[in-house]
Parts: sequence; structure tokens; C-alpha cells
Amino acid sequence: MSEQHSAGTIEPSAFQPLGSGGAEPPPPRNARRWLLPGCALAFALVMIFLLSARSLQVVVIADAPAEVAVSGLALPFGDRYLLRPGEHTVRASAEGYQALETAVTVDDGDSQVLQLQLQPLPGLLTIVSQPAGATVLVDGAARGQTPLADLPLEAGEHTLLLQAERYLPVEQAVQVTGRNISQELALELAPAWAEVTIDSLPPGAAILVDGETLGATPAVLELIAGERQLILQLAGYADWQRALVIEAGRPLQLETARLQPAAGVLELVSVPSGANVTLDGEFQGQTPLSLELSPGKAHRLAVFKPGYRRYNGTVQLPAAGSDKQTVTLAAQLGDVRFNISPANATLKIDGKPRGTGSQTLSLPAYEHSVEISLEGYTTVRRRVTPRPGLQQLVEATLLTAQEVRQASIKPELTTSVGQTLLLFSPVDSQLSDFTMGASRREPGRRANEVMHPVSLRRAFYLQTTEVTNAQFRQFQKDHNSGQISGNSLNREHQPAAQVGWQQAAAFCNWLSEREGLPLFYRQSKGIVTGYDSTATGYRLPSEAEWAWAARADGASWLKFPWGDAFPPPGNSLENYADNSSAYVTGRVLGGYTDGQVVSAPVGSFKANQHRLFDLGGNVAEWVHDVYSIPNANGATEVDPLGAQSGDNYVIRGASWSHSKIAELRLSYRDYGQAGRDDVGFRLARYAE
Repeated sequence: MSEQHSAGTIEPSAFQPLGSGGAEPPPPRNARRWLLPGCALAFALVMIFLLSARSLQVVVIADAPAEVAVSGLALPFGDRYLLRPGEHTVRASAEGYQALETAVTVDDGDSQVLQLQLQPLPGLLTIVSQPAGATVLVDGAARGQTPLADLPLEAGEHTLLLQAERYLPVEQAVQVTGRNISQELALELAPAWAEVTIDSLPPGAAILVDGETLGATPAVLELIAGERQLILQLAGYADWQRALVIEAGRPLQLETARLQPAAGVLELVSVPSGANVTLDGEFQGQTPLSLELSPGKAHRLAVFKPGYRRYNGTVQLPAAGSDKQTVTLAAQLGDVRFNISPANATLKIDGKPRGTGSQTLSLPAYEHSVEISLEGYTTVRRRVTPRPGLQQLVEATLLTAQEVRQASIKPELTTSVGQTLLLFSPVDSQLSDFTMGASRREPGRRANEVMHPVSLRRAFYLQTTEVTNAQFRQFQKDHNSGQISGNSLNREHQPAAQVGWQQAAAFCNWLSEREGLPLFYRQSKGIVTGYDSTATGYRLPSEAEWAWAARADGASWLKFPWGDAFPPPGNSLENYADNSSAYVTGRVLGGYTDGQVVSAPVGSFKANQHRLFDLGGNVAEWVHDVYSIPNANGATEVDPLGAQSGDNYVIRGASWSHSKIAELRLSYRDYGQAGRDDVGFRLARYAE
């Protein structure tokens, strides 16, 4: 029994009176009865998912652990995910990389692979240099100046270039890690200069480098590497110059520059002006002009002009001295006899009337213009240069226009500067139609000597000699043909050399204008741009005319000026590179002697079959034609003149510097445009 019972205590039990209206409480619920159905449902859903899910492998390419998130219901198994087919979003991220999000379609295949390449974030590059302040270029783009901190650069290799004034540039490849990783690069720039020690005797000379004054001697200068022009200047002394090649970082000590006393300057004028001047035998130009004289030395001065007595004297100046001198030349007179017909024709000398009809005048011994005119007749114009002690004769018979036309074609002409031209009419010869060039089998033949047919129909004049220095100086007063190894090319009767094709053509026009002839060459701003084939003014011989005049000998065609055999059968046939020229030319025609080291006075050797001098020697000659290679298969060219203009022009004939069989042949062709010491020219013009 219990203690309650043992104590005798009775506890009341729950009691509810009848009829109180209270409902009977529901029986308590049993949750366990739903557990099993719930588990069954969950199992069914899982099985449905597993049976319908597909595998997706996500491969992330990065050098750091990556986090992957897949939208929707996805069961991860390592880098694989079980997903229901359909559209899903995959997001990948890793430290130091840009997050990547992409859409993927899971299909009914059992397994799929998705590969994601994460792009690293830029790296941070800090660049410092010695010296600071260098300009930084990355892959060619300027990015600032050093020191440059935390410069963001894409991962990978970049080309880095540092530039600073007076320093050598530094170029370096740098590998940027990226992923926000900081890197530092320190570079040192090498100086782009070198120390140059400069001194002079006497000292105190101004130092100019590339035209900029940098101090005075003695001095040690920092000069930028490269080619530099150094000039030392000191009052009373001539400039001292030297080209320097500076290498960065390599000191250069120059030898002491010994300055020479400066030349004196003589301002020379003459009365009349335009006189020729030589100093110690060397042509200097025409008055008025400035002469530089070596100080402390007596110099031989000569001033001369046609028609005046020659002045000879000496002149001396101190270092850097200056002086002015006027030389008055005494005139020389010469008698000129004028035989004029009709007797009532008017005579003018230098534009001034001197009476009518025939007469004798004493005139200064320089060139004068002569004009003889009468109404109804063609005016005659001449040039005459009186000679003291030698009477000259000028004969002039005025003609009507019809008589002029009939008399215009003369067998021989003399120009206003004294040149003789002979008339040639190939159409009247046996070789008006001929073949220019040379056979391929001919020894010495060159590739530009292509054989081609030519026909000459128009009569033409050709100068008997080459144009001389004296004749050319009447056109260009200061012309100087120069000298070679002490051998002058500049004497009056030597052929004018150092004359370019354009100058030669300009001389032709000048002479035509002087004589009132139609100009053959068209010029623009002093440059020949073409020609007028109908004009009868002076010109250069065409190549075909030159070849005919040099080679046509009756019915035969010469290979060399002397014939067809090589070497020449004797000496002094023409002026070539003979034994006496060896120290000038370095090559000679063995065993041959002509007595001339360089060019000879024109007409020194025997004339050819057409009474023409020096066609095969002395100096080679410009001809009219633009240089080209002939067409062997072309039609016969009649009176060919070639192209209107070009860059190079034909040169024909050998010269004093030639000795080889190829050069001595009359078919030899050369070309150029600038003047040479062994090239001159002669005149030609059409007869009508």
C-alpha cells in the first residue's frame, strides 16, 4: 500500500457535473504515423532528381584556388555538379582574377565539361631610375616620369623604354605577373656624352660646336655622342675646323690646335670693270672681287682684259689685314677696215652711228658690236675685236630678203666669237642611210651600242674644233676648267671642260640670241626643258650627226679615227692617255706618245676626213640626245634628235684620259649630266 493509503488520506478525483455542456476533448495526435510517408516522398523526389540529373564538370583555369557557384539545384561532387537539364548560370572567382559569370545549357547528355579561363587583374609596377625624371614609355606609349609608383599593367611581357635628356635610352622587356601583385624595377641610364679636352695655341679661342659657342680654349666639354663639327675662332687667325666622332662614355683629348694667322682680304676693282684676275698664276675671277691673301707674303697680281694693256704687280697684307685697290687699265687701239656695200649703208659701232659706206676706224682692242643697215636690205650684225698693230677687215654686202635666203646656206660659217663651222649634207654622200652602233662580235663593244638604222636628210653645220675656254668665258666670265696634278685645263685655247650638258645647251642659246637666230632650246628658269626641231639656232650635234661626221669615210665606215686596226699605227694621231699621262690617269695606251699630259689646245692634231679636229680624242663631247638604249628592231629614224628632256645625255668620243680599245672606238657611248674634266662640246646648227 502507498503512504497515502497508509496515512489514511483520500485525494479527490476530477469531477464534472452532468449537464454542464462541455465537449469531450479530442484524443491526442500521433506524429509518427506521418514520418514514414514523408520519408517515402522525399526518397521518391531524390530518386527522380538523381535519375533525371546530368553531370557538369566545371574546370577553372587560374593560378589560385577558385570558387564556383552554380544557380539552381546543383549537387557538387568535387569539380562536378549534378544538375537538371536546362539553363544555369555559373560564376567563378579567384583571388587576383576578374570574376567570370557565364550561362550554360545542360542538355540530355550524360556528362558535360565547362572550361572557364579567368583573366588576371593588372599587376602594379613601380619604376625608379638613376637619374630620376626619365620619361617612361610602355609598349611605345608614354606613361609618365620616374619615379613611377604602382603603374597598372596587364599581365604578360611589355617593352619598357626610359628616355632622359643627355642620357642613352634604356630599353628592357619586363614580365608583369599581374593579379594585383606589386613589382619594382630599378634602372640606371648611361650618360650619352663624353668629355672632350680642347686646347689651342694661342689659347683663348672661342669654341663652337655645331655652330653653338660653348666656351674658350683650354676647356673640357661634355659633348653629346655623334658626329660634331668643331670650329675654333680667334681674332686675327683663320678658323680651325675639325669633324669629331664622339662615343658616349669615352673621353677624347684632342691635339693642341695650332691656329694660323688669318688671310688678308683685298677688295680689287678695275677701270674698266670685268677684267680677268690671276693671283700667283691662278685664275681668281673678274673684277670687282675680293681676294684672300696669305699674310706676310708677297703675291703676284695680274689684271688683264682684251683691248687693254696687262697690269702686273705685287700685293702683300698682314694677318687679318684688309685693303682696297683700283687698277686702271690702259686701252690699246687697233685699226679696222670696213668695206661696205651699198656705199650709202649706215655703220654703227656699239650702237653709235659712225658714218656711211666703207671706212677705216681705230677702235679699242676689245669686242665691239657692228651694225650695218639700209632701208630695203637685211641688216648685218657682226662682232669685231681689234688687234693692236694688225689691221682687221670687215666686209659686209647688204642683201635683200631673197638674196639673204639664197646666200644663207654657206659652205662655212664663222660665229661672233670666232668659231668656224662647216656645212655637211649627208644626203649628198654615199652614207646618208647608215647603221649606228657596233656588232656584238666587235672587240670592246658595249651593251649600249645596239645597232639600229638611221637616215640623215637635213643639211647641218658642225664646228671644226671643240669650244675653247676663251670662247666659253665670253658667255660665263668666271668659268674655270681647273687643273689636274699641276697640269692646267684652263688655258685659253684648251677645250672648255667642267661644263655640264645644261651649261653647254645654255651657251648655244646665248650665242643664238647674240646673233639674232631662233633659239633651238626651250628654257624655263635657266633649265632646258625641251627643244624646237625647226629652229636654226645653235645647238649640240645630234648623236647621229656626230657618228656620221666621225665615222663616214666615203663609202666605208671607220671603227677607229685612224682605221680599223688596234693599236694605232703611229704616234700623235689623237690626244689619248699616252705614256706621259701615266702619273695622272694611272693607265696608258702602251707605247703611244702624243706629247700631251692632259687636254691639248684645240686643233693640235691632224683633222679627220671631214676637216674636223679632235672628234676622236682630246676631250669627249656632249651631244644633243637624251641617253637611251636604241631599239634594234625599230623603224629607220630620220634625222633623230631623241626625247625632249631627260636626266642623262649622251657623251661621244674618247678623251686624253682614255686608253682602252672599248673607249677609243668611234662607236663608244657614255652618258651623264654634270661637268667632267675630260668632257667638252662643239657647236652644230641646221642649215635651214
